[in-house]
Amino acid sequence: MSTEFGLFEGPWMLTWEEDVDAHALRRQGWSISAIARHLGHDRKTIRAYLNGERVSGYRRQSPDAFMPFLEYCRQRLSDDPHLWASTLFDEVVELGYAGGYSTFTRALRRYKARPHCEPCRASSGRDVAIIAHPPGEEIQFDWVELPDPPAEWGVGANAHLLVGALAHSGRWRAVLAEAETFPHLVQAIDAVLRRLGGTARRWRFDRMATVCHPPTGRILPTFAAVAKYYGAGVDICPPRRGNRKGVVEKANHSAAQRWWRTVPDGISIEAGQNGVDKLAMQMDSRKRKIDGASTTVAALAEAEPLLELPTRPFPAELEQTRVVSPQGLISFAGNHYSVPPGLTGAHVTVRIRLGEDDLHVVTAGRAVIAHHRRAPDGAGQTVRDAGHVIALERAVLASFSEKAPCRTKVRRPPSAAAQAEAEKLRGRPESDVANRVVIDLSHYAAVADRLRQAPTHEDQECESE
Repeated sequence: MSTEFGLFEGPWMLTWEEDVDAHALRRQGWSISAIARHLGHDRKTIRAYLNGERVSGYRRQSPDAFMPFLEYCRQRLSDDPHLWASTLFDEVVELGYAGGYSTFTRALRRYKARPHCEPCRASSGRDVAIIAHPPGEEIQFDWVELPDPPAEWGVGANAHLLVGALAHSGRWRAVLAEAETFPHLVQAIDAVLRRLGGTARRWRFDRMATVCHPPTGRILPTFAAVAKYYGAGVDICPPRRGNRKGVVEKANHSAAQRWWRTVPDGISIEAGQNGVDKLAMQMDSRKRKIDGASTTVAALAEAEPLLELPTRPFPAELEQTRVVSPQGLISFAGNHYSVPPGLTGAHVTVRIRLGEDDLHVVTAGRAVIAHHRRAPDGAGQTVRDAGHVIALERAVLASFSEKAPCRTKVRRPPSAAAQAEAEKLRGRPESDVANRVVIDLSHYAAVADRLRQAPTHEDQECESE
Protein backbone atom coordinates (compact mmCIF):
# COMPACT_ATOMS: atom_id res chain seq x y z
CA MET A 1 0.00 0.00 0.00
CA SER A 2 1.24 3.50 -0.77
CA THR A 3 -0.47 6.43 0.92
CA GLU A 4 1.22 8.91 -1.38
CA PHE A 5 -0.33 7.78 -4.66
CA GLY A 6 -3.35 5.97 -3.28
CA LEU A 7 -2.52 2.39 -4.40
CA PHE A 8 -4.60 -0.06 -2.40
CA GLU A 9 -5.88 -3.64 -2.57
CA GLY A 10 -8.92 -4.58 -0.46
CA PRO A 11 -12.08 -6.70 -0.42
CA TRP A 12 -14.33 -3.72 -1.19
CA MET A 13 -12.41 -2.82 -4.34
CA LEU A 14 -12.19 -4.66 -7.64
CA THR A 15 -9.01 -6.24 -8.84
CA TRP A 16 -7.98 -5.81 -12.44
CA GLU A 17 -9.35 -9.30 -13.23
CA GLU A 18 -12.73 -8.54 -11.63
CA ASP A 19 -12.87 -5.20 -13.39
CA VAL A 20 -12.35 -6.91 -16.76
CA ASP A 21 -14.99 -9.57 -15.97
CA ALA A 22 -17.53 -6.93 -14.90
CA HIS A 23 -17.15 -5.02 -18.17
CA ALA A 24 -17.33 -8.23 -20.22
CA LEU A 25 -20.48 -9.45 -18.48
CA ARG A 26 -22.08 -6.04 -18.88
CA ARG A 27 -21.36 -6.19 -22.62
CA GLN A 28 -23.06 -9.61 -22.65
CA GLY A 29 -26.26 -8.10 -21.22
CA TRP A 30 -25.95 -8.99 -17.55
CA SER A 31 -27.64 -6.70 -15.07
CA ILE A 32 -25.65 -4.88 -12.41
CA SER A 33 -27.31 -6.93 -9.68
CA ALA A 34 -26.37 -10.18 -11.42
CA ILE A 35 -22.76 -9.04 -11.88
CA ALA A 36 -22.59 -8.01 -8.22
CA ARG A 37 -23.85 -11.43 -7.07
CA HIS A 38 -21.48 -13.21 -9.40
CA LEU A 39 -18.39 -11.24 -8.27
CA GLY A 40 -19.42 -10.95 -4.63
CA HIS A 41 -19.43 -7.15 -4.43
CA ASP A 42 -21.93 -4.42 -3.71
CA ARG A 43 -24.05 -3.10 -6.59
CA LYS A 44 -22.90 0.49 -5.96
CA THR A 45 -19.28 -0.61 -6.31
CA ILE A 46 -19.98 -2.42 -9.59
CA ARG A 47 -21.93 0.56 -10.95
CA ALA A 48 -19.09 2.97 -10.09
CA TYR A 49 -16.53 0.85 -11.95
CA LEU A 50 -18.75 0.37 -14.98
CA ASN A 51 -19.43 4.12 -15.15
CA GLY A 52 -15.72 4.96 -14.91
CA GLU A 53 -16.10 6.73 -11.55
CA ARG A 54 -13.57 4.41 -9.97
CA VAL A 55 -10.46 2.70 -11.33
CA SER A 56 -9.20 -0.67 -10.25
CA GLY A 57 -6.17 -0.62 -7.96
CA TYR A 58 -6.77 2.95 -6.76
CA ARG A 59 -8.78 4.24 -3.86
CA ARG A 60 -10.37 7.59 -3.32
CA GLN A 61 -8.07 10.15 -1.80
CA SER A 62 -9.18 11.36 1.61
CA PRO A 63 -8.97 15.11 2.29
CA ASP A 64 -5.33 16.13 2.77
CA ALA A 65 -4.83 17.30 6.36
CA PHE A 66 -1.81 19.31 5.20
CA MET A 67 -3.74 21.64 2.89
CA PRO A 68 -4.86 24.17 5.57
CA PHE A 69 -1.19 24.64 6.50
CA LEU A 70 0.25 24.79 2.99
CA GLU A 71 0.19 28.58 2.61
CA TYR A 72 1.74 29.07 6.05
CA CYS A 73 4.56 26.66 5.16
CA ARG A 74 5.14 28.35 1.82
CA GLN A 75 5.31 31.75 3.47
CA ARG A 76 7.73 30.58 6.18
CA LEU A 77 9.97 28.88 3.62
CA SER A 78 9.79 31.91 1.35
CA ASP A 79 10.97 34.08 4.24
CA ASP A 80 13.65 31.56 5.22
CA PRO A 81 14.42 28.97 2.52
CA HIS A 82 16.85 27.12 4.83
CA LEU A 83 14.44 26.65 7.73
CA TRP A 84 14.62 23.08 8.95
CA ALA A 85 11.57 20.92 8.28
CA SER A 86 11.65 19.73 11.90
CA THR A 87 11.46 23.34 13.11
CA LEU A 88 8.58 24.07 10.76
CA PHE A 89 6.87 20.85 11.87
CA ASP A 90 7.03 22.01 15.51
CA GLU A 91 5.35 25.26 14.50
CA VAL A 92 2.48 23.69 12.55
CA VAL A 93 1.85 21.15 15.32
CA GLU A 94 1.31 24.08 17.69
CA LEU A 95 -1.10 25.49 15.08
CA GLY A 96 -3.15 22.28 15.08
CA TYR A 97 -1.55 19.95 12.51
CA ALA A 98 -2.30 16.35 13.52
CA GLY A 99 -0.26 14.41 10.95
CA GLY A 100 3.07 12.71 11.42
CA TYR A 101 6.49 14.09 10.58
CA SER A 102 7.09 11.77 7.60
CA THR A 103 3.70 12.69 6.13
CA PHE A 104 4.52 16.35 6.66
CA THR A 105 7.88 16.15 4.84
CA ARG A 106 6.30 14.22 1.96
CA ALA A 107 3.71 16.98 1.63
CA LEU A 108 6.45 19.62 1.53
CA ARG A 109 8.10 17.75 -1.34
CA ARG A 110 4.83 16.97 -3.14
CA TYR A 111 3.66 20.57 -3.17
CA LYS A 112 7.22 21.93 -3.68
CA ALA A 113 6.79 24.31 -0.76
CA ARG A 114 10.51 24.98 -0.34
CA PRO A 115 11.98 27.33 -2.97
CA HIS A 116 15.05 26.19 -4.89
CA CYS A 117 18.44 27.55 -3.77
CA GLU A 118 21.06 27.06 -6.46
CA PRO A 119 24.15 27.92 -4.32
CA CYS A 120 23.11 25.35 -1.71
CA ARG A 121 22.66 22.38 -4.01
CA ALA A 122 23.97 19.22 -2.50
CA SER A 123 27.45 18.26 -3.62
CA SER A 124 29.50 15.15 -3.18
CA GLY A 125 31.02 15.00 0.29
CA ARG A 126 34.31 13.75 1.56
CA ASP A 127 34.97 10.44 3.24
CA VAL A 128 33.98 10.34 6.90
CA ALA A 129 35.09 7.74 9.43
CA ILE A 130 33.01 6.84 12.47
CA ILE A 131 35.02 7.30 15.68
CA ALA A 132 34.01 5.09 18.58
CA HIS A 133 33.59 6.89 21.93
CA PRO A 134 33.25 4.79 25.10
CA PRO A 135 30.55 5.90 27.57
CA GLY A 136 31.67 8.72 29.83
CA GLU A 137 34.95 9.16 27.97
CA GLU A 138 34.66 12.53 26.24
CA ILE A 139 32.81 15.84 26.20
CA GLN A 140 33.27 18.11 23.18
CA PHE A 141 33.06 21.89 23.69
CA ASP A 142 32.70 24.61 21.09
CA TRP A 143 31.71 28.27 20.88
CA VAL A 144 28.95 29.26 18.46
CA GLU A 145 28.78 32.91 17.41
CA LEU A 146 25.16 33.79 16.65
CA PRO A 147 24.73 36.98 14.57
CA ASP A 148 22.20 39.77 15.07
CA PRO A 149 21.06 39.09 18.67
CA PRO A 150 18.12 41.02 20.17
CA ALA A 151 19.15 44.53 21.20
CA GLU A 152 17.89 43.89 24.75
CA TRP A 153 20.76 41.45 25.32
CA GLY A 154 23.40 44.16 24.99
CA VAL A 155 26.09 41.77 23.75
CA GLY A 156 27.04 43.54 20.54
CA ALA A 157 26.98 42.13 17.02
CA ASN A 158 27.05 38.46 18.08
CA ALA A 159 25.66 36.35 20.88
CA HIS A 160 27.99 33.69 22.28
CA LEU A 161 26.78 30.16 22.92
CA LEU A 162 29.00 27.49 24.47
CA VAL A 163 27.84 24.02 23.49
CA GLY A 164 28.99 20.88 25.27
CA ALA A 165 28.10 17.41 23.90
CA LEU A 166 28.71 13.92 25.28
CA ALA A 167 30.54 12.11 22.48
CA HIS A 168 29.04 8.67 23.24
CA SER A 169 25.33 9.41 23.67
CA GLY A 170 25.05 12.70 21.77
CA ARG A 171 23.31 14.53 24.64
CA TRP A 172 24.18 18.22 24.57
CA ARG A 173 23.56 21.33 26.60
CA ALA A 174 24.37 24.97 25.82
CA VAL A 175 24.82 28.21 27.78
CA LEU A 176 24.66 31.82 26.58
CA ALA A 177 27.55 34.09 27.60
CA GLU A 178 28.24 37.79 27.13
CA ALA A 179 31.75 37.20 25.76
CA GLU A 180 34.31 34.48 25.06
CA THR A 181 36.94 35.57 27.59
CA PHE A 182 38.56 33.14 30.00
CA PRO A 183 36.20 33.89 32.95
CA HIS A 184 33.15 33.61 30.69
CA LEU A 185 34.46 30.30 29.31
CA VAL A 186 34.94 28.88 32.82
CA GLN A 187 31.49 30.06 33.90
CA ALA A 188 29.86 28.54 30.79
CA ILE A 189 31.74 25.23 31.12
CA ASP A 190 30.59 24.85 34.72
CA ALA A 191 26.98 25.65 33.75
CA VAL A 192 27.06 23.12 30.87
CA LEU A 193 28.53 20.39 33.09
CA ARG A 194 25.88 20.93 35.76
CA ARG A 195 23.15 20.69 33.10
CA LEU A 196 24.69 17.41 31.91
CA GLY A 197 24.84 16.07 35.45
CA GLY A 198 28.61 15.54 35.63
CA THR A 199 31.80 15.57 33.59
CA ALA A 200 33.41 13.05 31.29
CA ARG A 201 37.00 11.99 31.84
CA ARG A 202 38.32 14.12 28.98
CA TRP A 203 37.40 17.45 27.39
CA ARG A 204 37.94 18.16 23.71
CA PHE A 205 38.40 21.67 22.27
CA ASP A 206 39.48 23.20 19.03
CA ARG A 207 42.35 25.67 19.22
CA MET A 208 40.67 28.31 21.41
CA ALA A 209 43.03 31.07 22.49
CA THR A 210 41.60 30.88 26.03
CA VAL A 211 42.40 27.14 26.25
CA CYS A 212 45.69 26.66 24.43
CA HIS A 213 48.38 28.37 22.41
CA PRO A 214 46.81 28.15 18.92
CA PRO A 215 49.99 27.66 16.85
CA THR A 216 51.32 24.82 19.01
CA GLY A 217 48.20 23.46 20.72
CA ARG A 218 49.87 23.50 24.14
CA ILE A 219 47.44 24.07 27.04
CA LEU A 220 47.69 27.40 28.85
CA PRO A 221 48.62 27.27 32.55
CA THR A 222 45.46 29.16 33.48
CA PHE A 223 43.22 26.59 31.82
CA ALA A 224 45.31 23.70 33.13
CA ALA A 225 44.27 24.80 36.63
CA VAL A 226 40.60 24.63 35.57
CA ALA A 227 40.95 21.11 34.15
CA LYS A 228 42.71 19.86 37.29
CA TYR A 229 40.00 21.43 39.46
CA TYR A 230 37.31 19.34 37.70
CA GLY A 231 39.55 16.27 37.34
CA ALA A 232 39.37 16.07 33.54
CA GLY A 233 42.01 15.69 30.86
CA VAL A 234 42.14 18.03 27.88
CA ASP A 235 42.52 17.08 24.20
CA ILE A 236 43.14 19.68 21.51
CA CYS A 237 42.00 19.01 17.96
CA PRO A 238 44.59 19.19 15.18
CA PRO A 239 44.21 22.29 13.00
CA ARG A 240 41.51 22.13 10.31
CA ARG A 241 40.05 18.87 11.61
CA GLY A 242 36.43 19.80 12.26
CA ASN A 243 35.29 16.17 11.85
CA ARG A 244 37.23 15.21 14.96
CA LYS A 245 34.52 16.82 17.10
CA GLY A 246 31.56 16.11 14.87
CA VAL A 247 29.15 15.44 17.76
CA VAL A 248 29.30 19.00 19.06
CA GLU A 249 29.33 20.39 15.51
CA LYS A 250 26.02 18.65 14.86
CA ALA A 251 24.66 20.06 18.13
CA ASN A 252 25.81 23.52 17.01
CA HIS A 253 23.88 23.07 13.80
CA SER A 254 20.73 22.02 15.65
CA ALA A 255 20.94 24.98 18.05
CA ALA A 256 21.47 27.46 15.21
CA GLN A 257 18.76 26.10 12.93
CA ARG A 258 16.03 24.93 15.29
CA TRP A 259 16.37 27.60 17.98
CA TRP A 260 18.33 30.66 16.89
CA ARG A 261 16.53 31.16 13.57
CA THR A 262 13.22 31.49 15.42
CA VAL A 263 14.31 33.69 18.37
CA PRO A 264 12.01 36.77 18.29
CA ASP A 265 12.97 40.34 19.08
CA GLY A 266 12.14 41.86 22.44
CA ILE A 267 12.94 38.86 24.67
CA SER A 268 15.45 38.83 27.49
CA ILE A 269 18.64 36.80 27.50
CA GLU A 270 17.13 34.67 30.28
CA ALA A 271 14.19 33.82 28.00
CA GLY A 272 16.68 32.95 25.26
CA GLN A 273 18.49 30.60 27.64
CA ASN A 274 15.20 28.93 28.51
CA GLY A 275 14.56 28.40 24.80
CA VAL A 276 17.87 26.65 24.12
CA ASP A 277 17.45 24.54 27.28
CA LYS A 278 14.03 23.43 26.05
CA LEU A 279 15.42 22.44 22.66
CA ALA A 280 18.34 20.53 24.19
CA MET A 281 16.00 18.47 26.37
CA GLN A 282 13.70 17.88 23.41
CA MET A 283 16.65 16.53 21.41
CA ASP A 284 17.19 13.85 24.09
CA SER A 285 14.26 11.94 22.56
CA ARG A 286 16.20 11.21 19.35
CA LYS A 287 16.27 7.54 18.41
CA ARG A 288 19.48 5.52 18.45
CA LYS A 289 20.24 1.90 17.54
CA ILE A 290 23.04 0.16 19.43
CA ASP A 291 23.93 -3.42 18.45
CA GLY A 292 20.53 -3.80 16.79
CA ALA A 293 18.57 -2.59 19.83
CA SER A 294 16.53 0.61 19.63
CA THR A 295 17.10 3.21 22.32
CA THR A 296 17.17 7.00 22.78
CA VAL A 297 19.79 9.63 23.46
CA ALA A 298 18.34 10.14 26.95
CA ALA A 299 18.68 6.45 27.82
CA LEU A 300 22.26 6.33 26.58
CA ALA A 301 23.18 9.50 28.48
CA GLU A 302 21.68 8.26 31.74
CA ALA A 303 23.88 5.16 31.48
CA GLU A 304 27.12 7.10 30.97
CA PRO A 305 29.42 6.99 34.04
CA LEU A 306 30.11 10.69 34.52
CA LEU A 307 32.38 12.04 37.24
CA GLU A 308 30.91 14.11 40.07
CA LEU A 309 31.40 17.88 39.98
CA PRO A 310 32.90 20.04 42.72
CA THR A 311 30.41 21.78 44.97
CA ARG A 312 31.32 25.22 43.63
CA PRO A 313 32.62 26.39 40.22
CA PHE A 314 36.28 27.12 39.63
CA PRO A 315 36.95 30.48 41.36
CA ALA A 316 37.63 32.58 38.27
CA GLU A 317 37.03 36.32 38.60
CA LEU A 318 34.41 37.66 36.22
CA GLU A 319 34.00 41.35 35.34
CA GLN A 320 31.23 42.92 33.28
CA THR A 321 30.56 46.58 32.46
CA ARG A 322 27.15 48.06 33.21
CA VAL A 323 25.45 51.49 32.92
CA VAL A 324 23.73 52.99 35.97
CA SER A 325 20.03 53.70 35.48
CA PRO A 326 18.26 56.89 36.70
CA GLN A 327 16.94 54.83 39.64
CA GLY A 328 20.49 54.11 40.77
CA LEU A 329 20.38 50.45 39.63
CA ILE A 330 22.49 48.17 37.48
CA SER A 331 21.39 44.89 35.89
CA PHE A 332 23.30 41.64 36.24
CA ALA A 333 22.30 38.02 35.56
CA GLY A 334 18.58 38.75 35.53
CA ASN A 335 18.53 40.91 38.69
CA HIS A 336 19.06 44.57 39.65
CA TYR A 337 21.47 45.93 42.26
CA SER A 338 21.68 49.42 43.75
CA VAL A 339 24.61 51.86 43.68
CA PRO A 340 25.06 55.24 45.42
CA PRO A 341 23.16 58.22 43.92
CA GLY A 342 24.74 60.66 41.51
CA LEU A 343 26.04 58.04 39.06
CA THR A 344 23.22 58.07 36.51
CA GLY A 345 24.59 57.14 33.08
CA ALA A 346 28.02 56.25 34.43
CA HIS A 347 29.82 53.05 33.40
CA VAL A 348 30.70 50.81 36.31
CA THR A 349 32.13 47.30 36.53
CA VAL A 350 30.41 44.37 38.22
CA ARG A 351 32.97 42.01 39.70
CA ILE A 352 32.22 38.53 41.03
CA ARG A 353 34.23 35.44 41.85
CA LEU A 354 32.61 32.27 40.53
CA GLY A 355 31.34 30.11 43.35
CA GLU A 356 31.01 32.98 45.81
CA ASP A 357 27.78 34.71 46.81
CA ASP A 358 29.07 38.29 46.89
CA LEU A 359 28.96 40.94 44.19
CA HIS A 360 31.09 44.10 44.03
CA VAL A 361 30.55 47.20 41.93
CA VAL A 362 33.69 49.20 41.17
CA THR A 363 34.47 52.37 39.26
CA ALA A 364 36.96 52.83 36.45
CA GLY A 365 39.52 53.72 39.13
CA ARG A 366 38.91 50.32 40.83
CA ALA A 367 37.19 51.93 43.82
CA VAL A 368 34.48 49.71 45.33
CA ILE A 369 31.22 51.67 45.55
CA ALA A 370 28.75 48.86 46.31
CA HIS A 371 28.72 45.37 47.81
CA HIS A 372 25.73 43.02 47.64
CA ARG A 373 24.69 39.48 48.36
CA ARG A 374 23.85 37.89 45.00
CA ALA A 375 20.30 36.88 44.21
CA PRO A 376 19.65 33.68 42.21
CA ASP A 377 20.36 34.22 38.52
CA GLY A 378 17.27 35.13 36.52
CA ALA A 379 15.11 35.67 39.63
CA GLY A 380 14.11 39.20 38.59
CA GLN A 381 14.85 40.59 42.07
CA THR A 382 15.89 44.13 42.95
CA VAL A 383 18.56 44.17 45.65
CA ARG A 384 18.96 47.57 47.36
CA ASP A 385 21.32 48.65 50.07
CA ALA A 386 19.56 50.60 52.86
CA GLY A 387 22.22 53.30 52.75
CA HIS A 388 21.78 53.71 49.01
CA VAL A 389 18.02 54.09 49.43
CA ILE A 390 18.37 56.82 52.09
CA ALA A 391 21.04 58.68 50.12
CA LEU A 392 18.94 58.54 46.95
CA GLU A 393 15.87 59.90 48.76
CA ARG A 394 17.90 62.77 50.19
CA ALA A 395 19.37 63.60 46.80
CA VAL A 396 15.94 63.62 45.20
CA LEU A 397 14.41 65.79 47.94
CA ALA A 398 17.34 68.21 47.83
CA SER A 399 16.80 68.75 44.13
CA PHE A 400 13.24 69.98 44.71
CA SER A 401 12.64 73.78 44.48
CA GLU A 402 10.26 75.86 46.64
CA LYS A 403 9.61 78.31 43.83
CA ALA A 404 6.19 78.16 42.25
CA PRO A 405 6.19 76.59 38.81
CA CYS A 406 5.78 78.79 35.79
CA ARG A 407 2.24 79.69 34.82
CA THR A 408 1.17 78.00 31.63
CA LYS A 409 -2.22 79.57 30.93
CA VAL A 410 -1.02 83.06 29.96
CA ARG A 411 -1.31 85.20 26.85
CA ARG A 412 1.98 86.02 25.21
CA PRO A 413 1.61 87.17 21.58
CA PRO A 414 4.62 87.29 19.24
CA SER A 415 7.17 89.94 20.19
CA ALA A 416 8.54 92.58 17.85
CA ALA A 417 11.66 90.49 17.25
CA ALA A 418 9.54 87.48 16.41
CA GLN A 419 7.42 89.57 14.05
CA ALA A 420 10.57 90.83 12.32
CA GLU A 421 11.70 87.27 11.79
CA ALA A 422 8.25 86.43 10.48
CA GLU A 423 8.54 89.22 7.95
CA LYS A 424 11.77 87.71 6.71
CA LEU A 425 10.10 84.34 6.32
CA ARG A 426 7.22 85.88 4.36
CA GLY A 427 9.67 86.71 1.61
CA ARG A 428 10.40 90.41 2.12
CA PRO A 429 13.98 91.41 1.36
CA GLU A 430 16.09 92.03 4.42
CA SER A 431 17.11 95.46 3.09
CA ASP A 432 13.49 96.54 2.98
CA VAL A 433 13.01 95.47 6.55
CA ALA A 434 16.14 97.31 7.67
CA ASN A 435 15.30 100.54 5.77
CA ARG A 436 11.78 100.85 7.01
CA VAL A 437 11.16 104.39 8.49
CA VAL A 438 10.11 104.23 12.10
CA ILE A 439 8.65 107.49 13.46
CA ASP A 440 9.61 108.09 17.07
CA LEU A 441 7.97 111.24 18.58
CA SER A 442 10.51 111.36 21.39
CA HIS A 443 13.06 112.88 18.97
CA TYR A 444 10.68 115.72 18.14
CA ALA A 445 10.03 116.35 21.81
CA ALA A 446 13.77 116.66 22.51
CA VAL A 447 14.24 119.17 19.66
CA ALA A 448 11.28 121.26 20.87
CA ASP A 449 12.68 121.46 24.39
CA ARG A 450 16.02 122.71 23.08
CA LEU A 451 14.41 125.43 20.94
CA ARG A 452 12.48 126.82 23.89
CA GLN A 453 15.76 127.90 25.55
CA ALA A 454 17.82 130.93 24.38
CA PRO A 455 21.14 129.96 22.80
CA THR A 456 24.13 130.38 25.08
CA HIS A 457 27.56 131.78 24.22
CA GLU A 458 28.96 128.26 24.02
CA ASP A 459 26.23 127.19 21.61
CA GLN A 460 27.01 130.10 19.35
CA GLU A 461 30.72 129.28 19.32
CA CYS A 462 29.88 125.66 18.41
CA GLU A 463 27.65 126.86 15.55
CA SER A 464 30.37 129.23 14.28
CA GLU A 465 32.94 126.49 14.29
